Amino acid sequence: MINLTLKQLRYFEALAQQQHFGRAAAFCSISQPALSVQIKEMEVQLGRPLFERGAREVRLTAFGAEISTKVRSILSAVDDLGDFARAGQDGLAGTFRLGVIPTIAPYLLPGLIGDLTRRYPRMDLHLRETLTARLVQELLEGGLDAAIVALPVSEPSLTETPLFSEDFLLVRPAAQADAPVPSREELRDMRLLLLEEGHCFRDQALSFCQADAGPSRHGLDGSSLATLVQMVGAGIGVTMIPEMARSVETRSAAVDCARFAGPQPSRRIGMIWRRTTPLAGQLQELAEVVRLAAQDQRLAN
Repeated sequence: MINLTLKQLRYFEALAQQQHFGRAAAFCSISQPALSVQIKEMEVQLGRPLFERGAREVRLTAFGAEISTKVRSILSAVDDLGDFARAGQDGLAGTFRLGVIPTIAPYLLPGLIGDLTRRYPRMDLHLRETLTARLVQELLEGGLDAAIVALPVSEPSLTETPLFSEDFLLVRPAAQADAPVPSREELRDMRLLLLEEGHCFRDQALSFCQADAGPSRHGLDGSSLATLVQMVGAGIGVTMIPEMARSVETRSAAVDCARFAGPQPSRRIGMIWRRTTPLAGQLQELAEVVRLAAQDQRLAN
C-alpha cells in the first residue's frame, strides 16, 4: 500500500516549482540531503521516477507532471481545511503566507511587518517576494493566502482589493537637475533604463512612454530598481521608480528625482486572494492594515 505523507507532498511540490534541490530545500527549511531522501522515498513508493535530474536543475518526468496535478489538488484541499479552521478564530492566527512583488517589498515590508506583528500576535508570517505571474499562480494553487501586487490582475478566480495609488518619478543624473523635465514623447527617445521582462513595472513605464515593448530597447535592462538607479548615477541613462522607492534607492546615488509635468504616470496597488477562501473577512481587515502602513511609509518618504 502506498503511504505518502503530506510533508512529502509539500517537498515534491516545492521541488517541482523550484526545479533545483538546493532552492527547494531552502524553501522548505530543511537540508538538501533530507529533501533528496524524501523525494526518493516517494519515487520508490510510486514505482516510477518523478524527476529528471540534471547537473544544474531537475525537471518533472511525464509521470511526475501527472502526479503534480494530483498533488496540487490534495494540498489545496488540505489548505482549505486549514483556512476554514482559521476563519473561525478571532483574527488571523497560525501560518499566513503573503506574497509581494519586488518593486513593493523592500519599501513597504519593513514597516508593515511590525504592524502585522502587533495586530496579529499569533500569526506566523511567511513572506514570498517574486513576480506577479508567479504570485498569481501560487495563489491559485493554494501556496499563498494573499499577495500585494499592482492592479489590475484580471484573474476571475481572484478578488482584487485596491489599497492605494502612487506616482512614478523620473530619475536622472544629478547634473541634469536644472534641466526641464522631459515629456513622455521626449522620454521615448532617451536612453530609458528598464527592469527586465516579467516585471509589471517595466510594462507600466513603457505604456506611459508609449514605447516599443521589445526585450531591451538599449540592451541595458536591470534586475532591480537599485541597479537601475545606480546606472543612472553613473550617467548611463534615465529611469523611472515608484514614489515609495525614492528615499531608499536615491540616498546613495548621484541622481535627481523629478515629477512629470503631466499626465502623471502612476500605478494602483492592491491585495489579491482566492474568491473561495473562507478568510475573506479577515483579509479585508488585513488589507486595511496594509493600507495604513503604506500611508505611513509615504508620509515618511
